Amino acid sequence: MAFNYDLDFETIDFRKNSELYRVGRGEQGVLLVEPYKNEILEHWRFKNPEIAKESSDKIYQMFLDYKEKEDFVGMDMARKFLQMG
Repeated sequence: MAFNYDLDFETIDFRKNSELYRVGRGEQGVLLVEPYKNEILEHWRFKNPEIAKESSDKIYQMFLDYKEKEDFVGMDMARKFLQMG
């Protein structure tokens, strides 16, 4: 299903309302879906190769943590940040 940009992203907690989440194409919605955006964004860095490696290691670990919790939305959001970095 296509990403739904008509949702009220300011108020929706996608951890509690995962049924509203749509994967979309590419990295659609990566800077909208909370609480994941703020959780992951603070670790997303790519100024130089060393910083990018540290960032990607952290975000990949977050992906694995979301996977362990069976949190598909978190997994997909972490994947999107990794692809963008």
